[in-house]
Amino acid sequence: MGKIILIIILILAVGIVSAIALGKYRWHLATETVRSNLEAARLPIKPLTFDSRKIADLPAPVQQYFRATLEGGQPLISTVRIAHQGTFNMSETDEKWSPFTSTQLVISQRPGFDWDAQIAMMPGINIFVRDACIAGEGILKASVLGLATVADVGGTPEAARGELMRFLAEATWYPTKLLPSQGVKWEAIDNSRAKATLKDGNIAVALDFSFDETGAIATVRTDARPRTVNGKMVLAPWHGRFWDWEMQDGMRIPKAGEVAWEMPDGSLKPYWRGRITNISYQFAG
Repeated sequence: MGKIILIIILILAVGIVSAIALGKYRWHLATETVRSNLEAARLPIKPLTFDSRKIADLPAPVQQYFRATLEGGQPLISTVRIAHQGTFNMSETDEKWSPFTSTQLVISQRPGFDWDAQIAMMPGINIFVRDACIAGEGILKASVLGLATVADVGGTPEAARGELMRFLAEATWYPTKLLPSQGVKWEAIDNSRAKATLKDGNIAVALDFSFDETGAIATVRTDARPRTVNGKMVLAPWHGRFWDWEMQDGMRIPKAGEVAWEMPDGSLKPYWRGRITNISYQFAG
């Protein structure tokens, strides 16, 4: 009897391991397809380098940001590959933080990215998450072990707008994308803030950027980012902040950040805290 039980346990263990491996393989294939589609939507970048004379008409804090971030002649970024690690809050109401690791591919023109994450729910059990903007389409998918889908949002203008907002906020990691020559329009708010607007196809988004005394981007914010709550898409205030600025390939970028939803009482509910563990660039030309 003991041998039979042992055999059953071994069969179950092999089945579980095989299922986990199959889920990872299927998710990996989907990632390859998504990133191939992202690459296929790529457009040429012009000009090839940053001309510091072209920022003279921008709001003062934006000029200070570019002067602190880029040197004249800096090649413009075409592709970014990023690895992160951090924690993700899986609850809309409580504090249920789980560790994650992720990779991200970003294409500057046409604006797009694919964020591919694994969130550890418990030992051996990961949630696979894809957050992406591909050729003007927003995508959000989550799957337990890559086998059981628990979220699948996309194909709507609201999803596209939300992902383009993320792309614009994260341009702090690929700062040449924030230049006017790359499609970003800047408008002054006050001495330390400016509004950035980016358009992709029929979708236009705007974020308020605040800058510290060194010229670094301190926060980004919008009053109305699309958010799924109880299965419904709503608009909610959204907030991001950045720190640990370092030089990377001749540019100053933040290596850590946090994003949060703003509650009705004005408090912030963070849901993503992460740090860059690796970043590499390909430049135009």
